[in-house]
This record gives sequence, structure tokens and C-alpha cells, in this order.
Amino acid sequence: MPYSRFAVDALGVITIILVSILVLAGLYCILYLIYFHTKIRGQGYNQLGYFHGPWIIRIVFILFAIWWGFGEVVRLNLIRGEGRLLNAFGFRWQETVCKCYIVSSLGFAEPCLYLTVVFLLRASLQKSGTLSQKWNGKTVGYILLFCLPVFVLQLVLILAGPQLKKNSLKHLPDYFTSPVKQFENDVALCTYPLLSTFCLGLFAIMLTSYLFWLGGRILHLVINRSLQKRVYMLVLSVSAFFPVRVLLLGLTVRTLPEHLPFQALAFVGFVSFFFCIGMGMFMLIVMPMRDCLALKKSSERDIEARRRLSDEQNDTVSLIANQSTLGGSMVSSPGRNSAASTKRGSISFRTTDKDATSGVAFVELSVFSPSQHSTPPGSPQLLGWPMHPPPSQAQGPL
Repeated sequence: MPYSRFAVDALGVITIILVSILVLAGLYCILYLIYFHTKIRGQGYNQLGYFHGPWIIRIVFILFAIWWGFGEVVRLNLIRGEGRLLNAFGFRWQETVCKCYIVSSLGFAEPCLYLTVVFLLRASLQKSGTLSQKWNGKTVGYILLFCLPVFVLQLVLILAGPQLKKNSLKHLPDYFTSPVKQFENDVALCTYPLLSTFCLGLFAIMLTSYLFWLGGRILHLVINRSLQKRVYMLVLSVSAFFPVRVLLLGLTVRTLPEHLPFQALAFVGFVSFFFCIGMGMFMLIVMPMRDCLALKKSSERDIEARRRLSDEQNDTVSLIANQSTLGGSMVSSPGRNSAASTKRGSISFRTTDKDATSGVAFVELSVFSPSQHSTPPGSPQLLGWPMHPPPSQAQGPL
């Protein structure tokens, strides 16, 4: 199929649009993570710390995704060609950009993104480790450390590939080591060396195997069906999209970079990993933030309910005290003229004899004052509740 500038440019425009969406969504998530972290620390929602603990690692994941997206824009043929942006700098400079893209994307951004997903899943198995800032710092160090072998290997393959091709790898085709192909008018087309793709594939196989084992442990511990679905979707999507990208990049060596099938395979590989990043961002960043917000609202509702209950209890006590004050101005406790009962504002319970009219004994709540020592004649019915008579009076002898 011949080279079609219109079709390739259309794929390039779609790629730029998707990268723009990724960058905007990532920046929004970063700002909200920082804002939510300050709100948690400022308002003292300690119970949200477990869900929001790995917030630094989530920001690092977004930064890796943005870095990968910029690399995908740089490798596009849309900014090359006669009169295009990078063509003004010459073939050598374009070749250097393609080499940097291979090392940056296949040797750094994609392995780091995959490692970050694994470490964020591992964090869910820890009870309290993700609450500390030390865990975030150590995890960033572990991600860079585990990515270092892949990065060094990709760097060696790109820098030493031409020399190896001239000496010990003469029998191999150019697509094994070459990250660029020269096109008409000194245009450099970025390609994917087969050895670099093979190196990334080995890394993907090892990490996917570990991810399946890790997902099995998480599913064994999770008892919530909603969380089980999240784990299933995350593990299956990440384990599928990343290897598919590596496979598609490997198939590009069977086509020419100036033809449309090469650009189509590269674009589908980009979309595959784009969905992998999107699923990781949604499941590991957006959904935990939603859980934090739901828990925060539930906590605020509980606090508001307790406050209202406390206010209602205070109002009830005040009402009873006011009513008892009115009753206490007319009713006093006979036989309770001690110093403890004559203090102003003291609250006391007393029992009264049977009321003359109703013949029912009452337990009265009254607020005593120094002037209340006796019950004046003609006082109204006592405030209180009926007092049950002793068993001997109520039931009689057995």
C-alpha cells in the first residue's frame, strides 16, 4: 500500500488529540490529589489516610503518562516532511530525536508505568505502610531501580546497535537495530528496532506473570464484589493492552515506515497502551478518590447526626429543668432540709406519698432553691412519672 500523507496526518491528528486529553486529565487529577491531600491534613480525616496514602505514587504515575504522551507526539510523521517542523533541523537532528524517543518510551516511560501499576496494587495488601511518606519515597526509588536494567539495555542497543550491525550482526537485517529510516528530502522516519521491542516484550512477560499472581492474592482477600470487579478489570486490561502493544510494535518490522500499514500498526499500538494508561488512571486514581469522597461525606453526616443528637439532648434537659423549676416553686420535699438539698440550682430526685386526688405515687424531678422548704396547700399535681408500688403491695402474698 503506497504512502498516503492524508491518512498518516489524520492518524497523527487523532494521536495529538488523545495525548491532549491524557495531559488535561492527568493535570486535573494531580491538582485534585494535592487539594484533597491538604483538605485531609487540614480537617483531620485520619480514616481517609489509608485510601489516600499513596498519593505521591499516583502523581508519579500521571507524570510518567504525560512524559510518554509527549514522546508519542514527537515520533509522529505529522511534524516531519517537506516544510514541516522538524525537517528544518536536518536529518541528523531528526535521527537523534528518534533514538531519544526509543530510549525514553520503550526503555523508561512504559516500564515505569507498568511498574507503578504493580506497586499501587501491592499497596492495597499493606495495612499501614502506605500511610507514611517514607513508603512513597521508597516506592519511587524501587520503580526507578527496577526500570534501570531495561533503560540501560535499550540505551546500549540504540547507541551500540550500528556498530554491532557492522561487526558481529552483519547477517541481520537493518530493522533489528536501526531506530530510524531515511526518507525522501532528508526526512527521518522513526521505527521500532526489533531487539528493543524484544527486550520490552521480555519485561512485559515477567511483569504480567507477577501481576496475575498479585491479582490472585488481592482477589483472595477482597470480599466486596465491587472491588473484585475493579481488580478483575484492572489486571485483565493492563495484562492485555501492554502485551498487545509490544506485539504490534514487533509486527511493524514487516512493513516499511513510509507505507500506511506501518503507521496503522503503530497507531493501534499507541491506542492499546493509551487504554492501558486510562484504565490504570481510572481504577487507581479516580475510583480511590471517589471512595475517599464517599467516606468523607459519610463521616460528615455522622458528625452532623451526633451534633444534632447532642443539641436535642441539651434542649430536652433544659426543658425538663425549666418545667421542674416551675413545679419546684410550689412543691418542696418534706424531710429533705439538709444543706445539700438547699443549694441554689441543685437537681434532685424525690419520692412523694400518694397524691390526694389520684392515689398514685410519683417520682418528682425538681430544682431546689433556699426558699423552697415546704409544699404549700393547694399545690397542683406533681411533675414526674408514676412510681410502681413494692411487690408486696402490688401482688400481695404468694
